[in-house]
Amino acid sequence: MNRAFYLAGWGYVAIAALALLRPTVTGEPVYGPDPLVQFGGSDGASWFQRTKPFCNALEVEVRIAHDPPPASVDGTGFGAACLALAGKIDAARTRIDALPAENRADAAGIVFGVGHPVADMGDDASAGPIMRLVVEYQPWNYMALYHAGISYYELGEATLAREHLEKFLQAYNVQDGWRSNATTVLSRLGERQLER
Repeated sequence: MNRAFYLAGWGYVAIAALALLRPTVTGEPVYGPDPLVQFGGSDGASWFQRTKPFCNALEVEVRIAHDPPPASVDGTGFGAACLALAGKIDAARTRIDALPAENRADAAGIVFGVGHPVADMGDDASAGPIMRLVVEYQPWNYMALYHAGISYYELGEATLAREHLEKFLQAYNVQDGWRSNATTVLSRLGERQLER
């Protein structure tokens, strides 16, 4: 077996294990393994792996029309994730809404898993629309609330930033950098309001 392939496999296992160890404050599942690891053997994950290079604004709709994702919950989630990566948030929402109500949060969880690494690398402006979409279906997802709130803050949407960050702080009581940053941003928002 190729040593690099072997090490990459163990790397994915380690990342998935670390993700499962992150705190879940509200009792709702927020983090899970990487969606491609979690659904690695599924048709939806296979579809996404071959389609991801086309998940951009120019190619996504044509690609999906010619090679649609599987008609399953994870296929729908990966299809919505591809559209969301391409900035087609309304089209992603339409796909999720086509599922029965009890499956929509699961599909949104896949969208979260695909978009979250971008937000964690510090690009909340780009990941913000994806995180806001996730919050529509997973209002308990504290990391989606955090990233959506920071995105609204960067866009100058003080009321929406405050709403999302306050919900984040209600759900997430771990004393770490996420909480500290949310508290700092809320403090700045309060100062701006006093200046008016």
